Amino acid sequence: MARATRTVWCGECGAVAAKWLGRCPGCGAWGSLSEARAETGTPVTLDAIDVGRLALQTTGVSELDRVLGGGLVPGSVTLLGGEPGIGKSTMVLQALSAMAAAGTSCLLVSAEESAAQVRRRAARLGPLPHGLLVLAETSLPAVVSAIESTLPSVCVVDSIQTVGDPAVTSSAGSVAQVGHCAGALTALTKRLGCVTVLVGHVTKDGALAGPRALEHVVDTVLSFEGDRHHAVRILRALKHRFGPTGEVGLFEMGEAGLIPVADPSGLFLGDRREGVPGSVVVATVEGRRSLMVEVQALVSGPARHRRTTTQGVDGGRVALLLAVLERQAGLDLSNCDVFVSAVGGARLSEPAADLAVALAIASAAVERPLPADLVAVGEIGLAGEIRQVPHVPRRLAEAARLGFGCALVGASSPDVGGLDVRRVSTLEDALACALFVGGATARTRHGARGRPGLQRAARPPCRVIARGAG
Repeated sequence: MARATRTVWCGECGAVAAKWLGRCPGCGAWGSLSEARAETGTPVTLDAIDVGRLALQTTGVSELDRVLGGGLVPGSVTLLGGEPGIGKSTMVLQALSAMAAAGTSCLLVSAEESAAQVRRRAARLGPLPHGLLVLAETSLPAVVSAIESTLPSVCVVDSIQTVGDPAVTSSAGSVAQVGHCAGALTALTKRLGCVTVLVGHVTKDGALAGPRALEHVVDTVLSFEGDRHHAVRILRALKHRFGPTGEVGLFEMGEAGLIPVADPSGLFLGDRREGVPGSVVVATVEGRRSLMVEVQALVSGPARHRRTTTQGVDGGRVALLLAVLERQAGLDLSNCDVFVSAVGGARLSEPAADLAVALAIASAAVERPLPADLVAVGEIGLAGEIRQVPHVPRRLAEAARLGFGCALVGASSPDVGGLDVRRVSTLEDALACALFVGGATARTRHGARGRPGLQRAARPPCRVIARGAG
């Protein structure tokens, strides 16, 4: 038998209190606490639970199914977040169209666009799906009534920040409204056993807007990332109760919507220009995939004060590598502007890209290109040591598949067939191995034309790298 429980929570910050208080213990607001009743069910034994309903509902979008571990789980709630204009509405409309075409009953609650706008968007993406229900509504009671009357297998609410309940005094998009509406839709989903996808906005910092408890209420949290000025989009699972969160999906935004990318490395390296100083390829890992991404650096100067600009690379990490290059490798960049970019809209957040970034900066500084068939993987410590990173065999296997001939890695990295693996212990060894074929480029604090140079003479390079450099 179900029994009722009472919960006291704050309408301003979403904090939960043990009892009603005049002032919220979380944010300090007066008169913001309210009481809600919730029904709790009767416990059952584990062996009596029927798992037959957990058959996955495929979305028809291969990369989305990859991230979800095969598809959507009936009775689950998924939160899809991303920056404005990144393609969230396009993705859910493509998935709903594919599922509706396969005979699945689907409902799209459009709380931001009119029904006519949704139809025009669907027409741009392909043939109009038959049987896809659309409701342009922002009132929570109307949305709940539509779901209960149509009983769809999959329901998408775009977006949760624009849905409001007239019974809650705050405006739509507030912490109180988002938390209340998400909780009500989650309870309805569990009761009906359908699939609900909530599209959410993000803040300036990239975090999901609304109460922090929102991410704990839902079953799956997906993050849709990318640069609106580039075609590449990356879908990540930040939370997934029904499977691992290590997988990522990659898409290319085109005229006909989002196109799944089967070979992302070819997309990132398609327009690479070889023999240019400041360019090197890093083997990075996104989920279970290994991607080859070009890192470019440009050193300009001399300048009065150094300015560092990054795109797709963490600026704090680049500042750390500049300090290590100066202190441990003798490369003086104090009076130069440094620009570092991950090409194609990719974002390099893992420390495994340290070695590639440092090599690109040094190559641009001394105006000497790196070997075109070189791939670099390694984390750099403050003492200039090259540390091993995880999944090195997987990274280098992808590099060998794409035709790279040399790999510069940490000293403890394993061998991989099809590649000449060159191990280095320090950043100075890596620079000498990859860049300074035939001796040091400069032995003074500044080289020719005021360009930065090495304070120390470089040691002889590796033979394989020397052949690649000509």
